[in-house]
Amino acid sequence: MWLRETSSRERRTLLAGFLGYGVDGFDFMAYTFVIPTLIVEWGMSRSEAGYIATGALLTSAIGGWAAGVLADRFGRVRILQLTVLWFTVFTFLSGFTHSYSQLLIARTLQGFGFGGEWSVGSLLVAETIDARHRGKAAGLVQSSWAVGWALAALAFWAVYAVVPPALGWRILFWLGLLPALLVLYVRRHVEESPAYLSLAAAAMTDGQLRSAAEARGFLSIFRPPLLGTTLLASLLSCGMLCAYYSVTTWLPTYLREERHLSVTGTATYLLVLIVGSFAGYLSSAWASDALGRRRCFMLFALCGMLLIVVYMRIPITDAEALLLGFPLGFFLSGIFSGMGALLAESYPTDVRGSGQGFCYNIGRALGAACPALIGVWSAHTSLAVAISAVTAASYVLVIVAAWALPETRGRLLLATV
Repeated sequence: MWLRETSSRERRTLLAGFLGYGVDGFDFMAYTFVIPTLIVEWGMSRSEAGYIATGALLTSAIGGWAAGVLADRFGRVRILQLTVLWFTVFTFLSGFTHSYSQLLIARTLQGFGFGGEWSVGSLLVAETIDARHRGKAAGLVQSSWAVGWALAALAFWAVYAVVPPALGWRILFWLGLLPALLVLYVRRHVEESPAYLSLAAAAMTDGQLRSAAEARGFLSIFRPPLLGTTLLASLLSCGMLCAYYSVTTWLPTYLREERHLSVTGTATYLLVLIVGSFAGYLSSAWASDALGRRRCFMLFALCGMLLIVVYMRIPITDAEALLLGFPLGFFLSGIFSGMGALLAESYPTDVRGSGQGFCYNIGRALGAACPALIGVWSAHTSLAVAISAVTAASYVLVIVAAWALPETRGRLLLATV
């Protein structure tokens, strides 16, 4: 197995990235499970539920780019710890809210750390792991989102089984604080990436290098030769995240309100989807190194588009929907495995955090409109129609952007342009 060829330093970095993104997944996905409860308890509309999700995603875009810029300036490990602490604290505080406006504020503030964690964690892993295994390592870290999602689903089922929903949704948010303690401990044992250390050492001997790097961090990703990459990678990210947020934000509500499943039934369907997601992350991680980043993106986008149309628009039984959950999760989530590697390979070290943070998180900002759009649209049609239409259009964008991007598989990580 490829992990046997990695050093102890690389494995500690992988573990830290895996746990960090898993906590990220738990904290963010917990909200999707409590939407039906809040609609009943607070009389919250679907539109308002969508606005809360959108608020968190918009600030995650800002936080992700800001964290990338700060990571270029102050180091990957230091900023990574800050982002994890930030989003877990605000997830915990979400459990103390008493109105739509209070929860909107708490989740919006949570988004700053949520966006930053992926930007910096994936960057640290990509710069630490050997180029031969960079795609597989990035995919392994991405797969932890499915683990966090599964833990959120299990927590949702367990908590709601023993306490009334009026208290259960609060407990689900409070649980979001606990995993951060383990992640912060692990991160104290993770070393800074060799690429960043080399650049920092050069900067210490040449003050002009640091000044130039700081100036380039904000600007050079928007100028040739990086401008084209920035635009296409941002569109690629936008398509992936629009599709993902469209499905995952509203699927629990769709299962409860349009398929009329119980809490246990909803959790079961989602667990099948999550198991498929985990398998998709790992399989796509291998495919990203074996087939190349671009081919893998296009293949998964095409399959994801076909599956969501079948799942939402073609009349199928509950049993058939349960079975389709596995391949839907496989392609819906697996498409992300090569993203961290692609972005790391597309930018030099001195602006890698800025470029990676911007491209992925501008996708989050644009993708943030999708939960709100679906919430508003579903007031005039079914959730199934709104979800499938937005998702299919998003995957078309992925295919176009991936086709236009250059292949980066195996590319060495350069220090500067």
